[in-house]
Amino acid sequence: MIEKIKSFLEGLDEYYQAPYRSALTKSYQEENDFFMLMAFAESLGVQNPASFYTIELLPFLLEEFHAWHKRMGMQHSPIEHFGCC
Repeated sequence: MIEKIKSFLEGLDEYYQAPYRSALTKSYQEENDFFMLMAFAESLGVQNPASFYTIELLPFLLEEFHAWHKRMGMQHSPIEHFGCC
């Protein structure tokens, strides 16, 4: 009986969440792209007043950098001293 209720609740969650999943995914991707831009702005030659705080995050974001610059339409790494391609 408990498994049937649990299965029903999972189906109900899926029913209510499914229509919004693509919109939420797109919104998350846009926020992530903006964050990556802010984190790498100083490396790209853009003045960034928050670079003091974001410089510590760069080693953690390097794994995502390649996918980000491809998504932004840059064929090769825009940072001269960092070649990920």
